[in-house]
Amino acid sequence: MAPEPQDPQDDGQDADTRIYRAIFDGVLNHRLTPGTKLPEPELCNLFGVGRAVVRRVLEKLAHDGIVALRPNKGAVIAEPTPEETSQIFEARRAMERVLVELAVARVTEEDLRDLRRQLADEHDAMHRFDQPSWARLASGFHLRIAALARNAVLQRYLTELVSRCSLIVGLYEPPGHAPCEHDEHAAIVACIEARDAAGAVALMEAHLCELEQRIETSRMQGEKSLAQMLGLAQPQA
Repeated sequence: MAPEPQDPQDDGQDADTRIYRAIFDGVLNHRLTPGTKLPEPELCNLFGVGRAVVRRVLEKLAHDGIVALRPNKGAVIAEPTPEETSQIFEARRAMERVLVELAVARVTEEDLRDLRRQLADEHDAMHRFDQPSWARLASGFHLRIAALARNAVLQRYLTELVSRCSLIVGLYEPPGHAPCEHDEHAAIVACIEARDAAGAVALMEAHLCELEQRIETSRMQGEKSLAQMLGLAQPQA
């Protein structure tokens, strides 16, 4: 008997990437907060895949520090400890120091125009009080500067660190705070535009230290469905 045809999204790299990106982006944009449960049956239904695919993706996310796999209890979004928080911020400061120096050395006029558009989008989101967009843009600012360094390996490492910092902000930062300050971003761009590597590095270091100092050991978590937190469903009115 011939095997039954498989849905192309039931297995393989496309399904893996789709699920990984949905969870990763949910963390980056603060929709998925630390401790959020990721039930395998629900993920299978949401993405139309089998358990083997979901388990493979959850294992990859666990390897990257985004998910914690608990024996006999399933997967949850990771909850970094204070010690891990300190180590992650220390690593991120070191990584961004190198990336900013490379960005200043390699930035083009087109890159600078893109950075100014990024700042304009941040300003617009901030004045619309659009917290989800502001969180996304704030993380995106750091990844955009990393891209200017034109080193794919360093950029990939920073992407993981930024996502893990987003977890920490979701866990520890008090509600109502922006994950980054727009004026600090603008000052960093001004230094990059002036080809002032030392100034840009110093401002980035201070910027990340300020973010770490705002971290508190309390968290509030809203009542939302997993589909909503993954961005796959609209919130109910």
